[in-house]
Amino acid sequence: MKLKLTIAALSGLFLSGCATIVNDPNIPVTASFSDGSEGQCQFQNKRGAWACNMPGTVMIRRSDDSLIYNCETEDGRISTGSIVSEIESGKLAASVIFWDLGITDAITDKHRTYQGNVVIPIKKQKNQEEALSQAETEK
Repeated sequence: MKLKLTIAALSGLFLSGCATIVNDPNIPVTASFSDGSEGQCQFQNKRGAWACNMPGTVMIRRSDDSLIYNCETEDGRISTGSIVSEIESGKLAASVIFWDLGITDAITDKHRTYQGNVVIPIKKQKNQEEALSQAETEK
């Protein structure tokens, strides 16, 4: 009886903290433009690239590097930047202490996350006449 209880306790301890076991490889990131515009965004990290209609939600693969975005509104305004990858420290700490010193999580990046709701800054739209004259000049 004591052996079964010990095995159950150790199994629960080992399996409860490892982010590789309890986290999905992808996380949802909801993005919108700061002025409420519609458009398209391209997201990229070392694990892949994803396209998203704005505003919208896209499933992004967890990674330890920043999530780079290149966005364009329907009227042609462009915004680029990055979203910093963060560590889910509680899961990583449990993995380091109880499981495999964090090696598996470091390889899979499943202990990393990105901010779930992102507002992408976009410059204000010029008045209609200026925008039209600029568009004609660029042609």
